[in-house]
Amino acid sequence: MITSPQNEKIKELMKLKQKKYRDEHHLFLIEGEHLVQEALRSGCLEQVISMDDVDWFDNVLLVSKQVIEKLASTKTPQNIIGVCRYHIKNSFDPTKKRYVLLDNVQDPGNLGTMIRTCLGFGVDQMILSDDCVDLYNDKVIRSTQGALFELDVIKMDLKKAITELKNQDTYVCALALHQSKPIDDVLKQEKMAFVFGNEGQGIREEIIEICDQSVIIPIETVESLNVAIACAVTTYHFKS
Repeated sequence: MITSPQNEKIKELMKLKQKKYRDEHHLFLIEGEHLVQEALRSGCLEQVISMDDVDWFDNVLLVSKQVIEKLASTKTPQNIIGVCRYHIKNSFDPTKKRYVLLDNVQDPGNLGTMIRTCLGFGVDQMILSDDCVDLYNDKVIRSTQGALFELDVIKMDLKKAITELKNQDTYVCALALHQSKPIDDVLKQEKMAFVFGNEGQGIREEIIEICDQSVIIPIETVESLNVAIACAVTTYHFKS
């Protein structure tokens, strides 16, 4: 058992709390029994770090409570942490029917909620622009409640993705405020993709220009919806 947070192995694992080391090693940390079990089921789990004996995984590192508290990102951590390998992709499957594309979404809670929402409403794949918040940010991971391990997530240039989607007869809608058609007036297509933008700036104009249609969710009193709420309304409305 490792009891000291100053142990060299623990110091190396601590580095995974920083994005540059996650990207370097293609590994990230998760906390709690539920997420660890989801990672195990998806085949992404590399190592278990636990205060208790674990008989359902081979690569287990037994540690003290002090070590768990050092590795954890939450104030009251559970007694188990997982080390997982990256599973984000760099290309999408053109045979799918529903896609969500995110242009520079920055709030980790929004991204996590959208991943969970997309999984719940039948979205096949999510495509992130290169400048979106880190998929393996600890707040993103917690917000997904395990959906991170079930939904296909791709990181690639959105212009390229939209062009390729349109070439595969996918109808691409940008959720934007100006020169937009109300969501109820847009016919459901067999293959559809929905683009959502940055919380403050929306979708870049050059992205909107190459989409098939700008779409708006009619609302009252307020000017716009939170991007995660807009994603939920849209993906539910256009479920395949």
